Amino acid sequence: MTDWLTPDEWAALRLSLLVAATGTLASLPPGIGIAYLLARRRFWGKSMLDMVVHLPLVLPPVVTGYLLLLGFGRRGLFGAWLAEIGIVFSFRWTGAALACAVMGFPLLVRALRLSIEAVDRRLEQAAATLGASPLQVFVRVTLPLILPGVIAGMVLAFAKAMGEFGATITFVSNIPGETQTLPSAIYTLTQIPGGEAGAMRLTLISIIVSMAALLMSELLARGVARRLAA
Repeated sequence: MTDWLTPDEWAALRLSLLVAATGTLASLPPGIGIAYLLARRRFWGKSMLDMVVHLPLVLPPVVTGYLLLLGFGRRGLFGAWLAEIGIVFSFRWTGAALACAVMGFPLLVRALRLSIEAVDRRLEQAAATLGASPLQVFVRVTLPLILPGVIAGMVLAFAKAMGEFGATITFVSNIPGETQTLPSAIYTLTQIPGGEAGAMRLTLISIIVSMAALLMSELLARGVARRLAA
């Protein structure tokens, strides 16, 4: 593959995989927590939280990227304070990972919430009557039962991250080797003479990676389902 792709194209592929994986893994713990709250708890502001979580799905990606820039840019609401302790997101690959995490978060939470709501609560109540704490019930009973949903949500978030363009380019720009992911590299190649071949190569790579992720998700989910049924 390294002979087929140019060094810049290879760098964009590696960066896309790194950004997508980092964003997906970083969003998993808060995703599980928020999905559990939405599925099992009643509290004031629940509808507002649900709306905020799903807002990136309906907002133009450029708007989401601009809001991230206002919040986490070097002079942003949180970015200025974070920069003082050495954490910088704007115009860094970490910022691209943050943008991808935000854009994929609604898909992750939705898959997790549906999985949690499908769990038979009698199993959790039985574990609780045997003396298990709420945390033990979640870790030993709920979490294993929602593993297929966890896998599905992570794959959806990963696929969304691999294809994310608008929020990323608005927040961290399009810097080769630093923030230029596959979508922004394809966009760049379509804007220069003779770049059509490179754009086609990266498009094929994007399709292959996405299909491989979906296939892996299906195989893992089936394997988990068989073990739970055994």
